[in-house]
Amino acid sequence: MYALVVYESMFGNTRQIAKAVAEGLSSIMRVDVVEVGAAPTTVGEDVDLLVVGGPTHAFGMSKPGTRVAAAEQAAEPVISQGIGLREWLDSAKVDAPALTAAAFDTHIRSHLVPGSAARGAEKRLRRLGVRFASPATSFYVMGSPGPLMVGEPDRARQWGERLAATFAAQAS
Repeated sequence: MYALVVYESMFGNTRQIAKAVAEGLSSIMRVDVVEVGAAPTTVGEDVDLLVVGGPTHAFGMSKPGTRVAAAEQAAEPVISQGIGLREWLDSAKVDAPALTAAAFDTHIRSHLVPGSAARGAEKRLRRLGVRFASPATSFYVMGSPGPLMVGEPDRARQWGERLAATFAAQAS
C-alpha cells in the first residue's frame, strides 16, 4: 500500500501537519510527502491513498493573489512559491481506478474566519472521481503566519493513523 501526501504551505505550518500525517500513515503503508510544486501531474495507479492539504486563505483554497499577500507577511521566504493546491487539483489527472483520498487544511480557529481550504479540495477531488477515507479536516494555527496550536501535530499524526486504518479496512 502506498500513500502520496501533497501539500501547499506558505509559512511552514501546513508542511509540518503534512509530515505529521505522513508519520501516522507510515504505521501501515509506504508514504511520500511532496510540496505541490513538485507533485506529479498524474496520480498513477501505484497510489492507493492521496492526501492533500493547504492553508485556508480568504475563506477557501489559496489563489495567486492570496499567495502574494501571504508572501508579503512572511519573515522568511515562503515554501510554496509556484502553483497552489487549487491549480494542481484542477490540472491533475488520475490513473488510479479506485483512488481513495482525504483533504486537510490549516486554519485560524475563530468564528470570525469562516471557510475551509480542505472542503474546497474535497470538492475538486470529488470531480476526479475519488472515494473518501475521511471527511475534510482542519488543523489550527494561532494566526496567519502561525505557529500551530499546541497539540496539532500530534492530532495530525493520529488522524494519519486513523486514515491508514480506515483505508486498510476499506481495501480488504
